[in-house]
Amino acid sequence: MKKRHQFGQSDYRLVASESVFQGFFKMSRMVVEHRLFQGGWSKPVSRELFQRGDAVGVLLYDPVNQLVGVVEQFRVGAMGDKHGPWQYEIIAGMLKPGESPQDVAVRELQEESGIAVEKLLPICDYLVSGGGSGERMYMFCGLVDLSDRGGVFGLDEENEDILFQVWPYNDAIEALNDGLLNSAAMTIAMLWLQLKRDDLRLES
Repeated sequence: MKKRHQFGQSDYRLVASESVFQGFFKMSRMVVEHRLFQGGWSKPVSRELFQRGDAVGVLLYDPVNQLVGVVEQFRVGAMGDKHGPWQYEIIAGMLKPGESPQDVAVRELQEESGIAVEKLLPICDYLVSGGGSGERMYMFCGLVDLSDRGGVFGLDEENEDILFQVWPYNDAIEALNDGLLNSAAMTIAMLWLQLKRDDLRLES
């Protein structure tokens, strides 16, 4: 049986909303009421919502040579991580008004790796952290020849310093198992790749 949520868009009320911070990101304070599983409505609940817009991520994979494209860059949110604040990630960027997720994927691939991919395979889309953020991540896989690729990329105006690397598939899996690939999108992409790797050989 196909699963559905018990409640939907008509089962909550936005009582109030105000912007409490606007900088590189935006923070809003919202008061909501929602239906309860045991019946009736909740009391008004105040929550802060981190708003940064939606994002797009692309896992680059070479099914012929079994290579994975990985970017490494400094992340302020990882300064307390035991591995340090440089994270291994998939290529990613934020949606701008009027762009489709595919548009962003093409743009970010060029900016962060210098690679053009003709075909993007959808992986999934998900809410990054629905308890406090409205950000949705759209994820794709791009199949490409990764031999002789790599280098430093990024936009100066966005203070980007991105090292694009190419790893053998087995090295990427080892890093995943060791906890070194610990960003959510990178983890999801690699788990998907483990499931789909044989199918991707047929796509190439």
